[in-house]
Amino acid sequence: MLVLQLTFCASQSRNLLIQAEMLLIRSGPEGHRDGGIFLSRAEQSIDAHLGVAGFLDVETTGLSPYEHEVVEFALALFTYNRLSGEIVAVVDVYTGLREPDRPIPAAATRVHGLTIDDVRGHRLDEERIERMLAQAEFLIAHNAAFDRGFVTRLFPESQAKQWLCSMRGVKWRYRGFSSAALQNLLHWHDIKPTQAHRAGDDVQCALQLLSRKDSTGNTYFWELLQQLDLKTKKDIS
Repeated sequence: MLVLQLTFCASQSRNLLIQAEMLLIRSGPEGHRDGGIFLSRAEQSIDAHLGVAGFLDVETTGLSPYEHEVVEFALALFTYNRLSGEIVAVVDVYTGLREPDRPIPAAATRVHGLTIDDVRGHRLDEERIERMLAQAEFLIAHNAAFDRGFVTRLFPESQAKQWLCSMRGVKWRYRGFSSAALQNLLHWHDIKPTQAHRAGDDVQCALQLLSRKDSTGNTYFWELLQQLDLKTKKDIS
């Protein structure tokens, strides 16, 4: 077993360069796939206390899922301890660009930096995303109401999953933070993204954030786990 420090660098392609932070993984010849860390369930010796969840983020051409489109999609599958709420390992990572039907407005480019030239000719690996979504017991996004609207239009099967929101589902203001915006929270926790407001970086940095512990000794992710509904808990038990 090898303890790695996890820091992801998002590229404009579907690969993420994974360095390290706090995740426990096993090294070996089959430990890498598509530029990310991939461990099979057998390799991880998953037991009854280990679950699998997905964290995702999208960059878009605007705010409305009915009028605008996804231009970048990132999803990380990770295992977690059901009892302690600790994030154990990232087991698969995907990030990809997508050319929209219409040009990317300048206002959107000012947020994420992507232009139509960056995404021209790119398509998402929909089959891979669908396989990853199927493995996740539930999904998480920072401002899930926004991401869910776009993701469910591309992948209707994700509608059946329970979605948790790391922006509204953690009591950030109760803990003294004046904002629940991801980039602000990352700054206050000394987590430095390579490219702010890019889907791949936002996913990996958000997972680092959720793995941190509060003054009670529980992770922020543990607080999200308490919000799983009874149906989800029954399905994964």
